[in-house]
Order: sequence, then C-alpha cells, then structure tokens
Amino acid sequence: MISLVKTGLPTSDVLMPALEKVLYSGYIAQGTVVDEFENLFSDYIGNKFSVSVNSGTAALHIALILADVKEGDEVISTPLTAEPTNTVIGQTGAKIVWADIDSCTGNICPKDVERKITSKTKAIMTVDYAGIPIDIASFKKIEKRYKIPIIEDAAHALGAKFSNKKLGNHFRFTTFSFQAIKHMTTVDGGMICFRDKEDYEKAKLIRWFGLDKKKTRQDNDITVQGYKYHMNNVNAQIGITQLNRIHELVDPYIENGKYYDEELKGVEGVELLKYYPNSEPSYWLYTLKVENRGRFISKLAEHGIMASELHKRNDIHSIFSNSKTVLPNLDVFSKKMVHIPCGWWVTNEERQKIVNVIKNGW
Repeated sequence: MISLVKTGLPTSDVLMPALEKVLYSGYIAQGTVVDEFENLFSDYIGNKFSVSVNSGTAALHIALILADVKEGDEVISTPLTAEPTNTVIGQTGAKIVWADIDSCTGNICPKDVERKITSKTKAIMTVDYAGIPIDIASFKKIEKRYKIPIIEDAAHALGAKFSNKKLGNHFRFTTFSFQAIKHMTTVDGGMICFRDKEDYEKAKLIRWFGLDKKKTRQDNDITVQGYKYHMNNVNAQIGITQLNRIHELVDPYIENGKYYDEELKGVEGVELLKYYPNSEPSYWLYTLKVENRGRFISKLAEHGIMASELHKRNDIHSIFSNSKTVLPNLDVFSKKMVHIPCGWWVTNEERQKIVNVIKNGW
C-alpha cells in the first residue's frame, strides 16, 4: 500500500551517533542544543525570532496568550483543520467564531472573516491547509485595517512561500509542528516565528514556567504565567539532523505536487484546488475535490493506494456546539475533499501509477 502519510527520520547511522552524544552528555533538558536547533531553523525560514516548544499546540497556545486572548473574547477560526488548532482556543476561555472556507482552496475565506469581526474579536486563527498558503495579501490588509493579530498555523506548510519568502515571515505569529507525520519531525515539537522581538522574548519566558533560563532560580522573578512547553536537547538534536537534510524531506512533496497539478488537470470527476497569486505550496497533503468520494477511495485501495479525507470538519464536534453557524462552502467542500499520497516516499513510478488509476475512472 502506498501510504498517505509517513514518518521520515534520518538513517540510523546518521541519527543514532548524534542522539547518543546528547543522551550521554549529562544534560538532556533544554540547553545549547535547543539553541542550535532554533538558529538553524531561523536560517532556513529567514526569521531570527524563532522559539521552539514541545508541540505545535503549545506554539498556538503561546501565540494566543501573547495576543491577550482571554475568557469572553472571540477568535475567528477555520473549521477545516486538525482539531488542536481549535481545541487550544478553548484553553483561553474565548469563544470560537467560525468563518467559512474558500471553496477553491480549502483555506479560511478572508471576506467571511471580515464579516465576522466584532468588538470582541481578539485574534484570527488561519491554517495553510494541506500546505497551500492562505490569501496572505488579503489577511495582511485585514490585520492592518482592524489591528487584530493573525495567528498563522503553518503546521501543514513548512517550506511554502509567499512573494518568495517562506511562511514564518508574514504575520505577528506563525506556528509550525514537528509532530510524527509532518514534513519534518522531531518525534514531537513545534516552533513559533515572531515579527517582533518583544513577543519573542516573552515567549521564551512563557515556555518555561515564566522563568528566564539565562538567570539562576535565585535571581529570577516570575512576571508572566508560564507553562512546561519547552523543547529538550534530545528532540532538538533530531531536529538538527533533519534540518541538515531538509531539502530531501520537503522538495519531494513539492515536486510530486507539481506533477499532480499537471497530470490531473482536466480529468473527469476531479477538480484541482487553486493557489493564491505569488504563493508556492509545499503540498503536505495533495488535495482533490472528487465526485463519488467513497468509490474513489475504494478504487485506489484496490490498486494499493491509500486515499482519505483525513480531517473531520471541526464545527460538528460537540465541544464546539456553542459556535454553530451556516458554512455553505464547507458543506460542499467537505463532501468532495480527498487526499492522495504526495510525500518523499512516493517514487516517480508510484506517482505515475496513482495518476493512471485516477484517469481510468472509479
């Protein structure tokens, strides 16, 4: 079976000596290895204000805290994403206000976001779904016009670009995930990239109980509520070995995605997603809209190809029952959406097989 998602780690001869060096160094907590990982990631993204944490969810929570989201506030968000994007909003006590998606991309619709803004709106949560950058130009205008911070969840979009700059450079907060099946894994972990140094410095306190790691406990004075959200040296070392081969991980997704863009164009029963001007996806999932999705998935499975809708629309979960609203674009999109294998493990022969099976109908 050609897998839809897969964990990508370095070979043992590369990874294990580096891990053993850290594991038996006498210091495995957050230390200089974490600093090195952050510096390498900053170099890759092109933003020096990068703070590592122990999950993408922790990264989102810190962004919400720094946006001053509290009980009684509203956060406008997308219902098409992995659930942690939205369950983390509940940790602040704020109410989620759903915005509809753009049916051409699957991403949150800036026009509907603007319609949902009220005096209670404290932040706007966006997701670069499946690796397709959101309408960054429109959201920059919204951020500027309403003075409401955008929290860009780029967990699906490592390596994606807008105007030739990688995601992580366009908003006050951009978060990444290094969970098991993302473009790059550290087994688990996350990163936040900031526009401003002030947010960057505060985030370093919040991730470690409000304590300044550069000072002794005796010299510390906790001034902000903090959490145990830091990354440790072990996960960071995995991250370093991954960044040393980052193009081996990310580039195949992009190459395979572009191949599908060309080869599946005009196929009966298939509608390809569109990309916003000046954006370059990183195709964590290759997403199609298809007729008769169940038959499509079954047909591919018969040929040893895994396909799935993967994510469930978040607004139908009971925990979000007080945020119910009408989302017509999502209603249509969620019934047709399906993902096909696209990652580094998909060979040229396998991607051709996938295309041929789809072209033969279902």
